[in-house]
Amino acid sequence: MSIDPRHYHQPSWRKPAGMLTIVVLILLWAVMVGSLSPFIGALPMWIQVPVYVVLGIVWIWVLPLKRLLAWMETGRWR
Repeated sequence: MSIDPRHYHQPSWRKPAGMLTIVVLILLWAVMVGSLSPFIGALPMWIQVPVYVVLGIVWIWVLPLKRLLAWMETGRWR
């Protein structure tokens, strides 16, 4: 069985590079949030929960995660 050259797709280096970048960004974000934990831990529980929820959601918008995923698929940042 031979490979039809019209359907052969050369693997892109962008996906492994993007996945490694995402792992590094997650680790950096976790260290940053973890370093804030003594300050956040001193707050009342009813304030801690929204702070951690916001920090968990914000990193998707603040860090270029959406654009990074688009770049991994298309090769373009937009």
